[in-house]
Formats: sequence, C-alpha cells, structure tokens
Amino acid sequence: MIFGKKKFFFFLVIILVSLLFYFLGRKQTDVYPMQYNAQISRMEDSILVEKVLTGQDGTETRKIALTFDDGPHPYYTEQLLDGLKERNVCATFFVTGEHAELYPEIITRMEEEGHLIGNHTYSHMQLKSGSLEAFKEELVKTNEIISGITGEEVLFVRPPYGTWEKSLEAELNMFPVLWTIDPLDWCSSNADGITRKVLSKAKENSIILMHDSYPSTVTAALRVVDELQKQGYEFVTVDEILFD
Repeated sequence: MIFGKKKFFFFLVIILVSLLFYFLGRKQTDVYPMQYNAQISRMEDSILVEKVLTGQDGTETRKIALTFDDGPHPYYTEQLLDGLKERNVCATFFVTGEHAELYPEIITRMEEEGHLIGNHTYSHMQLKSGSLEAFKEELVKTNEIISGITGEEVLFVRPPYGTWEKSLEAELNMFPVLWTIDPLDWCSSNADGITRKVLSKAKENSIILMHDSYPSTVTAALRVVDELQKQGYEFVTVDEILFD
C-alpha cells in the first residue's frame, strides 16, 4: 500500500512537471510572434530608410543644373529670379561684364539669393585665332567687375560659342563650363517648344543652357523647374555637378 502511494505520488509529480513545461511552452509560443513581428517591423523600417537614402523608393533625388547666359537683363532676369526664389531653386548665371556694370544691383541679388555667378566675357567675345590676348583681357576685366560687386572670386567661365583655350585655366585659375542641353531658346519665342526640348533630354547631371534675356525663356525655364521637381530632380549650381 505504501509502495502504491509512492508510485501514485511519483506519477503525480511527473504529470505536474509535464503540465508546467506545457504551459511555459505555450507562454513562449504566444510571446514569440509578437517579438518576431516587432523585429520584422524594425527591419522593414531600416530597409525603407535605406531605400530613401539610396533613391530606391521611387522618389530618388537626381541633380541637374540650370544655367543662363548673356545677362543680366534689367527686366527678364528679375522675373526669372522671382520665379526661382518661389521654387527654392538656385541656378548659375554667366554674365557679361558690360551688363554687370549696367545692373550691379541684379548681380548683388543673385549673390544674396545663392546663385552662382560666372564669367561670359565682357562683350560676348568669341575666341578666335589671333584674339587670345584680347579674349583674356575681357575675362580679367569681367572678373574684376563681378568681384567688385560681390566680393567673391570668380572661378567659372562659359566661353561664348564654346570656344576655349586650355592654357587659360591655369593662367587665370578658371574652370570652363559648357553644357549638355541646348534648346536654342535665343532663337525661339515658343515657350512650349523650348520646354519640350529640355524635358525630352533631361537626365541626371545635365547642364541646361538658356538665356535670361527673353520672356519665353523665363516662362519655359520655370515650367522646366516645376516638371523636373515633380520627377524628383534637385536643381543645383554647376559646381555641384562638376565636383561633387
């Protein structure tokens, strides 16, 4: 009888221990999915952040540069600056020395609003055979005019018609800037057509050539900004395209 009670007690202990492990197992099983789901959520958040930073979420930021030659114009450049300011966009202006002399207040505004100002010679002079010295003199004169207004050194030059002499880079400590998109806005008053030409060729790191002396250019440029911003482009000055 005593043996029977001991046997009964032994089996009772086994049953109790088994039940204890069963309920502990249930508790761990119930908790585990919550821990797992939280871990998955953290992983998904991390992946999302990485996609945003690397541009894999469909809203990648691509850099592109708007540049304007021949100004400043006393009316149309001001209109353009107003539109760029509303859109929080900085551009690059390659100004001629003679126009900078006439409208120094516009040069000052460009500088204050974060635009990059470059040299486009004094009189829109094209470099030709035998004109190197005169060309260089125009660049130096224009640098002095711009620096006298802004207090900043001029490092970038857009040579009219794209004609350049490599030796001037070291001699004047200036970097030539050409372009990748030219909608020929100077010979068209069709803002829609100018806009289409730019948008059809726009891609990351493009440098768009325009001229801030025409009302159609102002209209087209701001339309280009609006559309490309929707596509995820960030407008930057040319130094960010060339050296970043």
